[in-house]
Amino acid sequence: MDWGKVIYIFFSLMSLTTTAGFLYYHDPLALFLAAGVNIISTILKIGVRNLLSTELLASSLVADLHLIPAFIVLTFSHNIELAVALAIGAVVANIYSMALSLIESTKYKSDISEY
Repeated sequence: MDWGKVIYIFFSLMSLTTTAGFLYYHDPLALFLAAGVNIISTILKIGVRNLLSTELLASSLVADLHLIPAFIVLTFSHNIELAVALAIGAVVANIYSMALSLIESTKYKSDISEY
């Protein structure tokens, strides 16, 4: 088992689920946690060197650029509707990232079975 990949996938999935948690419970703390976990996920993706690493990093940056403004909007203007709309964009980016991770894992498994 590759523990580096486990941690990498853990934070990717955690960023998706914490953002979905904010969509259920509109609390600034939940949004702060979602943004924080997503930033950690982005940092972990910087060092990844695989087939889809560029797309994975780009999708994580998109989610960051949705969650950080969402937190700022919710904290300072208390506009819940705009914060939720931005968080939905982050969820879409995180779903795309997880789909890419699944594709990459499948590709990795098929490469191993060829040997």
